[in-house]
Amino acid sequence: MSESRSPWITDDLAIFQDAIRKFIERELVPNEERWWKQHHVDREAWRKAGEVGMLCASIPEEYGGGGGTFAHEAIIMFEQAKALASSLGNSVHSGIVAHYILRYGTEAQKQRWLPKMATGEMIGAIAMSEPGAGSDLKSIKTRAVRDGDHYVINGSKTFISNGLHADLVCVVAKTDPGMGAKGVSIVVVETQDLPGFRRGRVLEKIGLKGQDTTELFFDDVRVSTENLLGTEEGKGFSQLMEQLPKERMIIAIAALAAMERALEDTIAYVRQRKVFGAELISLQNTRFKLAECKTNATVARAFVDSCMEKVLRGELDPETAAMAKWWCTQRSCEIIDECLQLHGGYGYMAEYPIAKLYVNSRVGKIYGGSNEIMKELIARTL
Repeated sequence: MSESRSPWITDDLAIFQDAIRKFIERELVPNEERWWKQHHVDREAWRKAGEVGMLCASIPEEYGGGGGTFAHEAIIMFEQAKALASSLGNSVHSGIVAHYILRYGTEAQKQRWLPKMATGEMIGAIAMSEPGAGSDLKSIKTRAVRDGDHYVINGSKTFISNGLHADLVCVVAKTDPGMGAKGVSIVVVETQDLPGFRRGRVLEKIGLKGQDTTELFFDDVRVSTENLLGTEEGKGFSQLMEQLPKERMIIAIAALAAMERALEDTIAYVRQRKVFGAELISLQNTRFKLAECKTNATVARAFVDSCMEKVLRGELDPETAAMAKWWCTQRSCEIIDECLQLHGGYGYMAEYPIAKLYVNSRVGKIYGGSNEIMKELIARTL
């Protein structure tokens, strides 16, 4: 993913990576500042991303996707994060929602939704978190009660990425509250002109400001039972658990990209910044701090590459994915903090990329399951 090619990147993937990088630099980066101010991307950006094959890259061609693998998604996520162009919530749309539909959806559901997601005509979101339930998904309160050939959904969700634009929301709800985790299902909600569905405010975040993160409300929302993801109720929790390892890899990859971008920018900065008549890099403290950061980033890349090879062989286990998620997000925050310090006062100025990296990276230790939850998952295997 950088100048030293990762072992899982083939020649074809390298060509794909170059094309994606050029699209990001041409279409996303110039708009990032404006999107940060308006707290969402332009709808048109999704259509353009669809035209170049950036959406649903790892979805089979028969459903309108690019026919690639998770490697294609990893490259896209890496390049977006490295370019500080994360406002387009493609990791959720393509890396998560599309794969829930591909893995668990009926043939009719796949044909109905995936082609429109691949073009950007429909934008996907997944609604798990609630005001009183984050990492503890068993505690959700949203209900989907069966009424004839419909579900009646009541509840609220928060911290929903792509929430403002989402046409398709995978809603995690309890279809049988008395069954605990076995009573959780995923109901796919098509939001256009849907009575009882409303979007709350776009939430003000400290970072990733260009991503539209909202609250969603469901008040007696009626959805056809044909929109149950799959064919059987009560499978939602197991579906979530099966998909979370790849989602956590996406977070780890973005964290790796951020730490590598921070290092590159900081090395360039300390080479030209003069302190006491000499370049900042001439000071031993600067060199030692950057030596530590580079070592940690190198270890992180080696681990991510190992995990990627396991993903592509279908061998990545939840424990290792949890390790990658917490290790990379923790190291990323530490490295970026050290790099910001080396920028001095300029590191605290919003116009500098290191400042944006600083505020963007912090959420990595929280979403996708907090790092404390990651450690608990690992500890259970001891």
